[in-house]
Amino acid sequence: MNEHKLSELLERAADRTPVNPPPVAAMRTGATRRRRRRTALWSVGGTAVAVAAVIGGSTLLGPGAKPIDQPPVAAPPPAAAPVPAGMRLVGVGNAAVAVPKTWGTNKLRCGTPEVDTVVVDVGAQPMCAIARRPGVESIDLGAEPRFDFKATETIEIDGVAAQREKTTCVTTNPGTVCAGSVLIPSLKAWFRAESSTSAAEVDRILEQIRVVPDQVGVPGFQALNLGAKPAEAYQNELKRLGLVAAVSTVKKPDYPAGAVLGVSPAAGTMVAPGAPVKVTVVG
Repeated sequence: MNEHKLSELLERAADRTPVNPPPVAAMRTGATRRRRRRTALWSVGGTAVAVAAVIGGSTLLGPGAKPIDQPPVAAPPPAAAPVPAGMRLVGVGNAAVAVPKTWGTNKLRCGTPEVDTVVVDVGAQPMCAIARRPGVESIDLGAEPRFDFKATETIEIDGVAAQREKTTCVTTNPGTVCAGSVLIPSLKAWFRAESSTSAAEVDRILEQIRVVPDQVGVPGFQALNLGAKPAEAYQNELKRLGLVAAVSTVKKPDYPAGAVLGVSPAAGTMVAPGAPVKVTVVG
């Protein structure tokens, strides 16, 4: 077969073979599917990269790179010790001591406790000599010591530095009286326990002192009445402690104007910050 006849046979075969139009739609569909696959793969890969960056930033920084230091999480303040059943808190500022609910307040005769009692914001006392009866306990508290204080050791109370004066006993008629003190300078709080039972009873009372960040003791006013403008000074003290003064005035010819006659709740009562304190003032 020569070259001319071969060309004729090829032309005839091409004329007999049907040729469809190019599959443009199918080509477009395939391209769209390929684009979606690439987009999906990129989305998954981008998410993985973001997660890896959050979980292990050091992986993305490259080998030998130091991971980013996270800021330390502050530890919550220690919770105050729970008040034992049958006891109540009395205190100064954010420091308090737990005493039996049966104890009274300022149950004194000539300055001497006659029964178990809290001694706080005591006014003028008559001068007389009364012996302390056996088996009587008391806790005296204030912003500063009312007796000579000599620290013999440094201790911590709920993480706050405090000074302890060791317990000592003195023989009197009709028995022995023991006493010991604790001073917390940063909180302006002082506690003195006395007992005509034993030195161990004094230590037991002082062991009930605690720091109470979420409560504050109503301050006393008796000492302020000895100075100038006691009502103003007392309101400033309430403000310093985060308490609110609700002042009412009364007429008292025997008292100087501006003197504080009383407060409610009573001095030493533990209340929440921002609580109102009724202050009765001579007008």
